[in-house]
Amino acid sequence: MAPIRNVVLVHGGFVDGSGWQGVYDHLTADGYHVAVVQNPTLSLAGDVAATRRILDGLDGPAVLVGHSYGGVVITESGNHPNVAALAYITAFAPDKGESVSSLIADPAPGAPVPPILPPVDGFLFLDRDRFAASFAADVPEQLAAFMADSQVPWGVEALDGTVTDPAWQSKPSWYLVATDDHMIPPAAQRAMAERAKATVTETPGSHAVYVSRPAVVAAVIAQAAQEPR
Repeated sequence: MAPIRNVVLVHGGFVDGSGWQGVYDHLTADGYHVAVVQNPTLSLAGDVAATRRILDGLDGPAVLVGHSYGGVVITESGNHPNVAALAYITAFAPDKGESVSSLIADPAPGAPVPPILPPVDGFLFLDRDRFAASFAADVPEQLAAFMADSQVPWGVEALDGTVTDPAWQSKPSWYLVATDDHMIPPAAQRAMAERAKATVTETPGSHAVYVSRPAVVAAVIAQAAQEPR
């Protein structure tokens, strides 16, 4: 098969699609057509619908990429016929019936626990004072502060949204493990990647590795696009 030329990027909770700019720049410079989903992160169903609208408009097969909670979104929306491969960037890769809530419910002893504040009116935020250390430890200090102050409210309904038909069971997948992630423990990342039979790359990096190391992220996506199916 010819290499895939379309890439669709799906962001996670607490952030928006603008964080993908560095990855976008690398991929478009290499000739890929890249679309960035601005999922509202109010509910999993709404985010899946937003992603499928982008996939509907493509002129050929795509690599569907998810960061963090975006991995749940691509797991549920990745059965779309225009999706040829999945790429998980330090992301959740749930099985049928699983959600972010269920995957983080019982952390291993000593594993980092995300500083998620109690919900207010059905929405979640990260503790601003702990945002950089937990989410963006290798991002420049000024940018990490901006990310903390520009958080997008994450709906509890999205956190609780369960997967019905995991796309990784029928689509080839790639996974980038960020070894310094304090939001999703690296051991959990590796376990999800192994379960999905993903091709795994590891790199030093925080949970915001897509911001801090865009070239590494783009290289994993390009590998997913170029490998024979």
